[in-house]
Amino acid sequence: MTEFAARLERVAQNPEVFKSFGRGVERETLRYHQDGHLATTPHPEGLGSAYANNWITTDFSESLLEFITPVSSDITTLTAQLEDIHHFTQTKLGEEKMWPLSMPCYVGSEDDINLAQYGDSNSGKMKTLYREGLKRRYGSLMQIISGVHFNFSFPESFWQQLLGEQSEQQRQASKSEAYFGLIRNYYRFGWLIPYFFGASPALCSSFVQGRDSKLPFESIGGTLYLPHSTSLRMSDLGYTNSAQSALKIGFNSLDEYLDGLNTAIRTPSEEFAEIGVKVDGEYRQLNSNVLQIENELYAPIRPKRVAKSGEKPSEALARGGVEYIEVRSLDVNPYSSVGINEDQIRFLDLFLTWAALTESEPMDYCEQACWRDNWNRVIVEGRKPGLELQIGCKGEVLTLQDWAKRVFVELVQIAEKMDQAVGGEAYQAVCYKLLSWIDNPEQTISGQLLEDTKRYGGLGKVGCELGKEYRTQHLNHNYRTYSEAEMEDEVIRSRQAQSEVEASDSQSFDQFLEEYFSYLNS
Repeated sequence: MTEFAARLERVAQNPEVFKSFGRGVERETLRYHQDGHLATTPHPEGLGSAYANNWITTDFSESLLEFITPVSSDITTLTAQLEDIHHFTQTKLGEEKMWPLSMPCYVGSEDDINLAQYGDSNSGKMKTLYREGLKRRYGSLMQIISGVHFNFSFPESFWQQLLGEQSEQQRQASKSEAYFGLIRNYYRFGWLIPYFFGASPALCSSFVQGRDSKLPFESIGGTLYLPHSTSLRMSDLGYTNSAQSALKIGFNSLDEYLDGLNTAIRTPSEEFAEIGVKVDGEYRQLNSNVLQIENELYAPIRPKRVAKSGEKPSEALARGGVEYIEVRSLDVNPYSSVGINEDQIRFLDLFLTWAALTESEPMDYCEQACWRDNWNRVIVEGRKPGLELQIGCKGEVLTLQDWAKRVFVELVQIAEKMDQAVGGEAYQAVCYKLLSWIDNPEQTISGQLLEDTKRYGGLGKVGCELGKEYRTQHLNHNYRTYSEAEMEDEVIRSRQAQSEVEASDSQSFDQFLEEYFSYLNS
């Protein structure tokens, strides 16, 4: 029996393990007008405070909504929560709709993209200033690309089966070590996610106005596309930071990761220093380091822990170790009214479990460069027949199809155990469906979307057609987990919470920032 099979057997002895995964979703979507143009209106009053609403907030701009579910161990509940949040939101949008694609709708000018506003508290102003810094560093267009983040954790029963009895301190260290093993395997094989679920093979030509791109685009109407691309959202056209490529952030242990992150937020950038921090009494960015704050680090997956009030993400990790991971490489699924479907969630269950149970050797910077190259290949030409990938620095090269099938041999084994535990055959059905996509790239989401884009004569037409359909769906939806009263109560509570924070501020904004960033001087 292989080490993987032995670990799977050990974990599967307790069926409760597979019924108790912790899952949460953060879905982004742009508000847009009937004609497919970006909405320039403020965040709708009826949705409460974007600063404090637990379910409905904004990301970079006033028009970029973000929906957040609580942690759930039931997939149906999770998708029902998302549907309820979308329904409530649509009832407050008037004629505006939610854009169903990752790449933005038509944007006439970057001036149409209004920075998200969070009120007059120091912490609210800091959130907006951080976005001002992003705007000046990278431009606003790439910041309004939408994605879906998937938060995932294993239950305590999983660790009990896998690791046995341990002291609290040992368990904390072992869980962090195992999650970093998962993260390394995610970097090695996570390109499966953009291959299957990438949904941005094309973009509106307004997105690249005035920008140089070396990509050999083809065009249809006002749409640019690459014939074999899966996820332009994750390419160099998307949210990347060239200064970050020189950062050395390792994933071999929590300490190594935190050391790299702490160096990154203290590393000055000559390029960003030219922007200035405070010019003529107006702030332009939080600071001129490579990262203004930790959240600016681009990563397809992040180790996370729920932070206490006033605690920075890295401080939370240092205090209690890794609690869950955040998968950040999902495009918005245009064929789901809520941006993600149950098949995708089940695949992530399978893949993340596989990544945790599979041997995960330490990863040096040479291997990091290899996986980065593999991801880029899949992102730009993943549906190209016979595409070859190199795993590791030893030179072994196989086609994407061969690598994928190797992983699926073990994913099927996990699917059988999960189905035995939860009943039915849903996990195996997902496995066999995606297995068929490996040799038939046009069945992938990017393949389907590119076909529809050609059929409709442009990406904007596809987005408008789907957006219109989903608006009707959302308005006709009946609550499944929440109620209208609960959603309205959260609107009221969020406004009160923002007011209380604003009333409690006793420092000037300058003093607040100085205190917040005092750690940079230590």
